[in-house]
Amino acid sequence: MMRYLTAGESHGPQLTTIIEGLPAGLELVASDINEHLARRQKGYGRGRRMQIETDQAQILSGVRHGKTLGSPIALVVENKDWTHWTKIMGSEPLSDDEEKEVRRKITRPRPGHADLNGGIKYGHRDMRNVLERSSARETTVRVAAGALAQKILKDLNINIACHVREIGGVQADVIEGLPAKEIRSKSEESEVRCIDAEASEKMKTAIDEAKKNGDSIGGVVEVVVENVPAGLGSYVHYDKKLDAKIAAAIMSINAFKGVEFGLGFEMARLPGSQVHDEIAWSEEQGYYRKSNRLGGFEGGMTTGMPIVVKGVMKPIPTLYKPLESVDIDSKEPFSASIERSDSCAVPAAAVVAEAVVAWEIACAICDQFDSDRFDQLKQSVEQHRAYAKDY
Repeated sequence: MMRYLTAGESHGPQLTTIIEGLPAGLELVASDINEHLARRQKGYGRGRRMQIETDQAQILSGVRHGKTLGSPIALVVENKDWTHWTKIMGSEPLSDDEEKEVRRKITRPRPGHADLNGGIKYGHRDMRNVLERSSARETTVRVAAGALAQKILKDLNINIACHVREIGGVQADVIEGLPAKEIRSKSEESEVRCIDAEASEKMKTAIDEAKKNGDSIGGVVEVVVENVPAGLGSYVHYDKKLDAKIAAAIMSINAFKGVEFGLGFEMARLPGSQVHDEIAWSEEQGYYRKSNRLGGFEGGMTTGMPIVVKGVMKPIPTLYKPLESVDIDSKEPFSASIERSDSCAVPAAAVVAEAVVAWEIACAICDQFDSDRFDQLKQSVEQHRAYAKDY
């Protein structure tokens, strides 16, 4: 079973992830990970933090001479901003004088953040104890873990790509069914990761306007995955449905508030004849669907058609025209404190969504097929594809 755990705070010394269950013999070098970390840092509307950090992963275990060993893989990403926060975020106790000088205690929870709820849950009287871990900075190492999953998918000839469909009410005109490789190429050329050039410029204008007003805007991202074997997941138990796992993974990303597959919520307004995908068969393709309105899933399992999943990201709640809050010490109303933030992080969030979707698909593949060794895994997947085609 593949799994990973992340650790680290936004302004701590580093972010760490430990990944377990990757097949042995998978070719892997640091550049396979750093490529995706660099993609996460790009995007129009990003804040000053991305000018400070240049995220690079160090592989500390589980890989020898460019191949995975089957043992746990430890990855570390250094926080360069740590040099300015060593006293504030250090693990050693502070003297009374040091505490008065550097602690920067935060007692005003910010609306839309985990501050107040996290403080209540863990008994913290300083909101920094909450916001440092609940920060989206943690997604750095989720992208790193997802990069390992993407390497598995790539070597199994499974293509994945993300792009932005909407920012601040500006919607892209997207040709449905574009190949994932074309989506990846076009989206990477856009500063907002949008494949519609005209919409890209309008999105940038919307971001500029939000920044000028001290506000933030959200949007919709989409992830497309091609050549996924049919039958991943299961209809037998609720917790084995792969679309449910992917939905949970998308919702776990900071600020995401909605998920849909294929036509998604539009299905509520259509008759069944315009929703369900008719089945066909050919000698060249085997079984396929004449349409892909359900986004590659039926009964919690993959159909073999492209997986198409969208995620809705709310506007980032850290605003430069702060909302009203209440000081937890005095109970007096105040304007919420400001932490350095982006006016729009939707383009970066698309890369995070791509990473978590890749992870869930790679997990499903390794759960279903013989996966101790990558050569065995590849052979098992190829045999299953041949079986499903002639079933």
